[in-house]
Amino acid sequence: MDVSMLLEYGWVLLLLIALEGLLAADNALVLAIMVKHLPEEERKKALFYGLAGAFVFRFASLFAISFLVGVWQVQAIGALYLLFIAINHIVRKLLLKKGKTEEEKKPKKQSGFWGTVFKVELADIAFAVDSILAAVALAVTLPDTLLPKIGGLDGGKFLVIFAGGLIGLIVMRFAANYFVKLLKAKPGLEIAAFMIVGWVGVKLSVYTLSHPELGVLPEAFAKSPEWKITFYAVLLLLAIGGWFLSSSKKTEVAREETL
Repeated sequence: MDVSMLLEYGWVLLLLIALEGLLAADNALVLAIMVKHLPEEERKKALFYGLAGAFVFRFASLFAISFLVGVWQVQAIGALYLLFIAINHIVRKLLLKKGKTEEEKKPKKQSGFWGTVFKVELADIAFAVDSILAAVALAVTLPDTLLPKIGGLDGGKFLVIFAGGLIGLIVMRFAANYFVKLLKAKPGLEIAAFMIVGWVGVKLSVYTLSHPELGVLPEAFAKSPEWKITFYAVLLLLAIGGWFLSSSKKTEVAREETL
């Protein structure tokens, strides 16, 4: 593997870690809400069992999708799914009213320990699907390596996707508190993260439309330097914009006090 290929793989891995970190913070908030009714010891166990199940599911899913990644129908479904979760999250965050209905305000019956573990498992599986699809979309256009194939995917691509997913689980377990604080200080980063997910969905759409069986776009376009530069430039702009255009809560409070 030459230096330029190492740099490209390293860059994609860094992107995956950053994206996984932001999404893991959002996921950690959801999991924290799901288990907060349990005693502290049971809460820790529920999260541990949920994350253990998520690890097994991620590995199995990645191995399965490695055989299907070349099928344009699977690529299309993945692209549509990433676009859907991005648009759905942003619309709910920006446009829908934050006020709860009377029905939503009614206290809900809480699940027991194993019922909560089951819900955490389902949530982790949903998070894993988002993570794997985003990772595949980022890594699929990387150049092939000399490593043997794992499943139906080039060994280098498989390892970078798996490493990104594994790091995402570690972040969710140990570093989520930092990212939660970061999102609280810079709430616009959450929207920026899902805009990036949507943009990754666009990348997977371009890869799908370049599939030889469809031929909507030239087959070489998805791997062309021009498209890669455009993709990463927009991705960086989204990340930088999310950071600098997001007013911190302290700034908002200070602004309110001056009015």
